[in-house]
Amino acid sequence: MSQKKSILSRRNFLLTIGTGGVATAAAVATNSAQKSSGTRNRDAKRVTAGYSESAHIRNYYRTTKV
Repeated sequence: MSQKKSILSRRNFLLTIGTGGVATAAAVATNSAQKSSGTRNRDAKRVTAGYSESAHIRNYYRTTKV
């Protein structure tokens, strides 16, 4: 009887480890999804005019020509 009890105990331990791993993976995935969606929203709000060539940039380009 003690052997059957130890087998069941091992099975319960492995079941608990597997369930804990799944729960951890779900928590990490949820946290990662929340971070990435927050980053997208923040970047979407920041809209710039983009690249604009000004006088000092044209001067720099002119001096770097070989």
